[in-house]
Amino acid sequence: MKIATLIIRTMLGLLFLYTSISYFFHLTPEPASTGEFKAFQVGLVASTYLIPLAKTLELLCGLSFVTGKYMTLANLVIFPVTINILLINYFLTPENLPIALFVFVGNIFLIFTHWKNYKGLFIADN
Repeated sequence: MKIATLIIRTMLGLLFLYTSISYFFHLTPEPASTGEFKAFQVGLVASTYLIPLAKTLELLCGLSFVTGKYMTLANLVIFPVTINILLINYFLTPENLPIALFVFVGNIFLIFTHWKNYKGLFIADN
């Protein structure tokens, strides 16, 4: 289980680092988008803050995953981003769904492997 955790953590971390660094430094050309996804993407770009915020979170969590530091926090911070990645790809670009599934299931797997750290969040205090 430790080896699987290390492999998934590293792969997710490298993927998040690659996508965020290539966004900030314009390392890869922007793929041409069409149809409903193009309309959605125009809305995201028009917000001016949402994509840079998501890419900053991906960068920080990618660093956390690669180094293994602050994993409990990084899993929680990146969870809404992974849900959005999954839903956007499911509804708008199903050809990218396998990568989105890997990101989402990998995040769930890492939360599961660190579950003892999250137990305190589910205790109701009076």
